Amino acid sequence: MIKIGGKRIPMREQDAEQRKSNFFSVPHGYSEEEVITEAQRCLQCQGAPCEKHCPINMRILDMIRAIAVGDFKKAFFIAKEDNSLPAITGRVCPQESQCEGVCPFAQSGEGINIGKLEAFVADWAKEKELKKDIFIQENPERIAVIGAGPAGITCAVDLRKYGFQVTLFEALHKAGGVLQYGIPAFRLPTEIVDAEITYLDELGVDLQLNFFVGQNITFDELRRRFDAIFIGSGAGAPLFMRIEGENLKGVYSANEFLIRCNLMKSYNSAEFDTPIVCGDRVGIIGAGNVAMDAARCARRLGSEHVHILYRRTKKESPARIEEIEHALEEGIILEELVTPKRILGDENGWVSGVELLRMKLSAPDKSGRPRPVPLENSEFIMPIDTIIEALGTQPNRLFLNRAEGLDIDSWGLIKVDDDLQTSIPGVYAGGDAIRGNATVILAMGDGRKAARAIGRQMKRLSFSS
Repeated sequence: MIKIGGKRIPMREQDAEQRKSNFFSVPHGYSEEEVITEAQRCLQCQGAPCEKHCPINMRILDMIRAIAVGDFKKAFFIAKEDNSLPAITGRVCPQESQCEGVCPFAQSGEGINIGKLEAFVADWAKEKELKKDIFIQENPERIAVIGAGPAGITCAVDLRKYGFQVTLFEALHKAGGVLQYGIPAFRLPTEIVDAEITYLDELGVDLQLNFFVGQNITFDELRRRFDAIFIGSGAGAPLFMRIEGENLKGVYSANEFLIRCNLMKSYNSAEFDTPIVCGDRVGIIGAGNVAMDAARCARRLGSEHVHILYRRTKKESPARIEEIEHALEEGIILEELVTPKRILGDENGWVSGVELLRMKLSAPDKSGRPRPVPLENSEFIMPIDTIIEALGTQPNRLFLNRAEGLDIDSWGLIKVDDDLQTSIPGVYAGGDAIRGNATVILAMGDGRKAARAIGRQMKRLSFSS
């Protein structure tokens, strides 16, 4: 008997005391009984607001309907139609501000746990080694995709389904982009990412790793060889505060710190000889998802005192509520209304502390959040061994400087029109390369939109949206 509504089925998780010393997944996931019960709560709303608020417009209601009757195979195939990475987006997508956020039960905190349902069916399919045969009507046009992150993977998958001959160029030795180097295994297990990426090979996408466009091949040569290009090169260049002491030993960008932890497996010193220095007292500058990831990695590397230094308050943090709660449960301290003035060092050039200014909140700024204002004569010093700056990123200039004719804005982002076409005809872009710091699902939405625009340009697709 299906029971609509009712309390949300809680997600079983690894205990905080246990998990703060390992990199295993925090959520244990739903059982088959739990996932069916959670799916049966869905009202199947007329108009499907959850689908309209999904950047890739997944058929969420159909997926949930199939789960509710225990047809996990059908649910997975439905999810996979629109989403090339369901096991990933089910774990890292901010459902609370998108599909789940418009659920009628969300106001009472009991919204349907759409992400966990999605992750369940993807994990179930992986365990069953479930594959779906896809018929591809081959077309001769050759499309190049630069960057194998969420935007590039999605664009490559959709273009391949349209029948194009797709080559996906990735500068690193593994595909996945931020999914590989930026998100820790306790939030997104590496084996999940690797399994999802095998879909590229199944479809016949030609994946070229360790291949840097602009160095291994010039951008002009790429344009001559391919009929269209999509740029999903991401935003891998970190931003810094540019304050005194940033050149001291023990200061990291969050990018470098997380790459060492995640892609280079510094936490597994028995198998990987990746150098990383993480003191007992760590200060994280910033309070977004990346800051939470860095703080929780530092905790797992053995740091006893991890402080998130944030110029606003927890209420204004851009991080997901779930990630903040997990960090606090693991003993990480959120220092509100403070901002670094300078980083202090010892006689050997290592970080020894940070001078902070206390802040107050005033009228909202352009982001809509209260603007932080320094309080006069409020400086104080906090002893710190390691500083990690998680202030955001911008596109890497190494590629952009070698892409002649590509217009960029004052923030270093690639300029695009409504179809995501750049200033160069036939060249499209999406994801962090045009947005700066965006979510995985927004990048995937860009990849899908650009693939459609390229299909129309090649006169192989008749739809207009």
